[in-house]
Amino acid sequence: MTATSPPHRRLPADPDRRVLLRGGLASSLAPLFGACAATPRAPVLGFASVPPSSADALVVADGYVATPFMPWGEPLGIAGQPMPPWRDDAGNSAAEQALQMGMHHDGMHYFPLDGSRRGLLVMNHEYVDDGLLHATGAADWSAEKVAKSQAAHGISVVEIELKGGTWQPVRPSALARRITATTPFAVGGPAAGHALMRTAADPAGTRVLGTFANCGAGMTPWGTYLSGEENFQDYFVTADTPTRHEQRWGLDRSSWYRWAAHDSRFDTVRHPNEPNRFGWVVEIDPFDPTSTPVKRTALGRAVHEGAWVAVTKDGHAVVYSGEDAAFECIYRFVSRDRIQPGGFKANRELLDHGTLYVARFEAGGRGRWLPLVHGQGPLRAANGFADQGEVLIKARQAADALGGTMMDRPEWLAVDAASRWVYCTLTNNSARGPGGRADVDAANPRARNTMGQIIRWREDGDFDGATFEWNHLALAGDPANERPEARGTIVGDAYSSPDTIAFDPRGVLWICSDVGNSSLNRGEHARLGNNALLACDVATGTTRRLMVGPANCELTGVCFTPDGRTMFVNVQHPGEAPRGRNDPADPRRHGNWPDFRPGGRPRSATVVVRRRDGGVIGA
Repeated sequence: MTATSPPHRRLPADPDRRVLLRGGLASSLAPLFGACAATPRAPVLGFASVPPSSADALVVADGYVATPFMPWGEPLGIAGQPMPPWRDDAGNSAAEQALQMGMHHDGMHYFPLDGSRRGLLVMNHEYVDDGLLHATGAADWSAEKVAKSQAAHGISVVEIELKGGTWQPVRPSALARRITATTPFAVGGPAAGHALMRTAADPAGTRVLGTFANCGAGMTPWGTYLSGEENFQDYFVTADTPTRHEQRWGLDRSSWYRWAAHDSRFDTVRHPNEPNRFGWVVEIDPFDPTSTPVKRTALGRAVHEGAWVAVTKDGHAVVYSGEDAAFECIYRFVSRDRIQPGGFKANRELLDHGTLYVARFEAGGRGRWLPLVHGQGPLRAANGFADQGEVLIKARQAADALGGTMMDRPEWLAVDAASRWVYCTLTNNSARGPGGRADVDAANPRARNTMGQIIRWREDGDFDGATFEWNHLALAGDPANERPEARGTIVGDAYSSPDTIAFDPRGVLWICSDVGNSSLNRGEHARLGNNALLACDVATGTTRRLMVGPANCELTGVCFTPDGRTMFVNVQHPGEAPRGRNDPADPRRHGNWPDFRPGGRPRSATVVVRRRDGGVIGA
């Protein structure tokens, strides 16, 4: 997650905020860009900041209402299927869970069906707490519990509508859908059919069962949803001594989820290629519940936080992604072909052809993109890269060979399409410095970086430019901290460990903090309270706190309706135990949001944020 960093610089005023898309392409794609569309300069933030809080409560600014919505276990209302209700004892079956909202809501987007009045809310379910997911917790492990855990992962598609000022699910809905850890996926791009993708169950290497560890999410201009498969390594078990390839990806003989006990494909001794089939960006057509999702291998394999799309002036798609792990890299994919009008049908293979790059941030605020192309530089058979498919499957090793900059956990990205600045959160990396895998550098300037930072860059010429300028929007931290490396450069309300970021339709950058529960409200984070949602005026760098989450949660997945009058935010793992897994037999609770029923269980949920006067969020 010893060079001297360049001085902190703020983005200068930019009066020429040009509209990115023009002509026929603009008219067909602009409604889908949402927060990525060209916007005027962000106006002054129009709400009073809320103070830090450590309560097990959701706190929101005066004049706003924040309403829990579609928590874990709520029935989706899939047309033609039962609607099993939530049970307080979590006694629902695996089959019922597959028809309900998954656990631990994360990345999310709103897809309009009728403007800002009706649409599809599509969201990831990153992982599960087996202590809460099952009536008897993680004890008495069984095939049914594995099946239920797999059913609680993946992605939910929910149809919602605004009635009388209140958002409600549409049930039943012909568009509602669950995608889980057992849903069939196609494989697209150069790694499709590769020898390292083939298994006994899939000798062709073109059909994978499931997606899991889905974290951040992006929305494409052609109307599809991109989801990143993040910490897939935690689901597999290896031999006592993992292979070098497995070691580089963090696989070992232990498994947090224990799926291999009842699903042999998660045992790499029996199925050595199965892990290679995860860690991809997956693309889903939310408007067609019968469609087969696709793993887009041209975007590279990684512990993907997510994927976010920009568009060049001549219509090529540029997809940015980060790998949420200490000392890993930031990537960019540039499509070979231009985006065509006609939605997903006309762009079905767009993300299968193009060039993947890794970023190198250099001193002095300059950087360059290094292509991951087989046969160029060290990416040759003699170094373990037999072809382009192997380069992409081993993208970490390829980035190592090229010398990509090892970052402090690059997580969410946000694109300001008008100014062409791209923002990325570097959440933290307490291992950086002498004795760690890497010392400080210009882009990652703090040793024992417990606070994180937000970096940004702008390519020379256009989003597909080979070189770029960069600086830091802010180094996060509490200015009252004793240790200089933990104080930061924030203007306004302080925060630590920035994770989710997203631009709203006005051009305000929204930031969610993600301090781990072992650090929350203690030590250098003692004065910052629970994880929070803040608004940032990128022209000045000023931040203001709109909302504070309940105990031990992470706020994530910020998205908006096109009119900017509704914000959706996910409250993930409220009441999580410091060790990451609750014990249902333990009478002590770390939180009980949002139901607050005696003896009940905390549940991840979406929060619908509205202004009491119906106005634009943040204005």
